[in-house]
Amino acid sequence: MAKQRVRVDCYAGYRGEETPRRFELGEKKLEVVKVISRWVEPDRRCFRVRADDGKVYLLRHEMSSGEWELAELAG
Repeated sequence: MAKQRVRVDCYAGYRGEETPRRFELGEKKLEVVKVISRWVEPDRRCFRVRADDGKVYLLRHEMSSGEWELAELAG
């Protein structure tokens, strides 16, 4: 799957770190049911999540621009 920009709604916890809660993939709105893993790269934060459609997605947040992208999809 090619990288694509996505709209992500987040929850900012008491430490101010944003965690994805839902995102839009085309016309489809998906709820994040589990954050499987998260890590920080030099210029972005990455989240591997399971959505309510049962699929696993990699969401990346570009810290400089504030934009999100869907980097890969696993079944």
